[in-house]
Amino acid sequence: MSKLFQVDYQTPIGVLEIIGTEEAISSIMFAEQDVVVHQLTKETPPVLQTCYAQMDEYFQGLLQDFSFPYIYDGTDFQKSVWNALTTISYAETGSYKDIAIAIENEKAIRAVGSANGKNKLSIVIPCHRIIGSNGKLTGYAGGLWRKEWLLEHEQKFKQQ
Repeated sequence: MSKLFQVDYQTPIGVLEIIGTEEAISSIMFAEQDVVVHQLTKETPPVLQTCYAQMDEYFQGLLQDFSFPYIYDGTDFQKSVWNALTTISYAETGSYKDIAIAIENEKAIRAVGSANGKNKLSIVIPCHRIIGSNGKLTGYAGGLWRKEWLLEHEQKFKQQ
């Protein structure tokens, strides 16, 4: 198993823990802490430095698509859901049903919701863009208030 590295990024809505190997990012999650513990240093692997820089650009409204390498560990079904999530464009939204249709398993709406909740690559795999089919906000591991902030942030900066 590859050695894991971590760097924390202070966002306007809390600390993001960025975890990865020297090759790819494996987790970007909001931390239950108020301060940055793992600082960005010269020794931080380049892939984590790139992720950190792209998160900074995203939160400044300068970046809409991420290009650093990432990996996710899950079942084939979960991976199909996470791949489908990446097709939801910046500042757009979709529903669990939309994702179920996209993966050609229309009856799997609840399973799609479960897979969505297991996403460890917040923002990059944009589970925050999933809303209820009634247009209301649905669960978000980082908290609904963060989901609402992220959606409003993207609306503010989307290209006309």
